[in-house]
Amino acid sequence: MASKNDTIGKTFTVVILLCLVCSIIVAGSAVGLKERQEANAALAKQANILTTAGISFAGRGAEAVFADRVNVFTYNRETGEITRYDSMIAMESAMADIRSQSVASDEDVAGVRSIRPELPVFEIRDENGDVQTYVLDVRGAGLWGMMYAFLAIESDGQTIRGLNFYEHAETPGLGGEIQNPRWAGRFEGKKAVTENGDVAIRVTKGANPEQNEVDALSGATITSNGVDRTFQFWLSGNAYGSFLTKLREEGAI
Repeated sequence: MASKNDTIGKTFTVVILLCLVCSIIVAGSAVGLKERQEANAALAKQANILTTAGISFAGRGAEAVFADRVNVFTYNRETGEITRYDSMIAMESAMADIRSQSVASDEDVAGVRSIRPELPVFEIRDENGDVQTYVLDVRGAGLWGMMYAFLAIESDGQTIRGLNFYEHAETPGLGGEIQNPRWAGRFEGKKAVTENGDVAIRVTKGANPEQNEVDALSGATITSNGVDRTFQFWLSGNAYGSFLTKLREEGAI
């Protein structure tokens, strides 16, 4: 014979109370860990930026080297205005308040859909304090999703120093090879743009290295095309094009 306490109503009450307690615990953990998660994300980003620029942080750590060697600012692609920040977190906080603008479909070759008027730039200095490289934040659509990368351009506003796809969803062993240092290394020393500002770097099958081309990944045509279109968009006047022109005409900023 069932106990008087074994009622459907009491069972639901216990279940609801248990769910509430678990929700409170999960929510509290999320809030408590948010600051640490943001710090870890910032540290990973700093490490990727330094790696793209070819800066070693072994021994000292990415955070310390980043603080010594990197200046952070945004470039307004519409006005040419430069706004400097004390830290990457300060810059990202300010950019969060800037509304993104839709990209016209006929110009959106990289599938970015929207872009802010102010673009992040990471200015890398050498051990003597002289500007060495500028790291640009770029992205483009691949086969399975958006591919995020840092592109390092030397202070001449033309020469590629490094490329680092730090986040993507491409197929391992095929499109996922965009993250392979051996393939990314093929871009080093090539021209990002011409003296006139036209996009010079290309990713194509049967590439001719002497023509400023990099061979597409075998079996990953869509991914390779996505990388090529990423360059076509972000190095053009739609994004960092006028910034690179400023570098070529005026030198290090």
